[in-house]
Amino acid sequence: MTEQTDKPGIAAAIIVQDGRVLMVQRRVKEGELSWQFPAGEVEAGETPEAAAVRETAEEVGLTVKTTRLLGERVHPKTGRQMSYAACEVVSGDATVVDTEELAELAWITHEQIAEFVPYGLFQPVQAHLDTKMQRGTDNSD
Repeated sequence: MTEQTDKPGIAAAIIVQDGRVLMVQRRVKEGELSWQFPAGEVEAGETPEAAAVRETAEEVGLTVKTTRLLGERVHPKTGRQMSYAACEVVSGDATVVDTEELAELAWITHEQIAEFVPYGLFQPVQAHLDTKMQRGTDNSD
């Protein structure tokens, strides 16, 4: 399923804590995308999971660990190869660290997902959030 394009793949961190999922608002929209999960390009020799961990630290200052890869696809809005990693917080408090790239962040409830992402989520990500966020504060996979 991994297509070779001229651009590196993107890895996104799906972080649920206390019944809410972390979303970040980009300063520059990518197509229709404004609110997204912490994410960034996978560097040469890096796994998508490692990229998701690194990007989360760089963008919002959280130390996270991946619990599993939720899935991969070519994003229908951007055409970029995407990997989605379920992550849990190890330490830190989320704050906008990368002020050039991010405008703000929000911990949103399950009910707010459609408001922040009106075009819908990748099905494996939505299924993960449906399960994790319905359980409230239980962060175990």
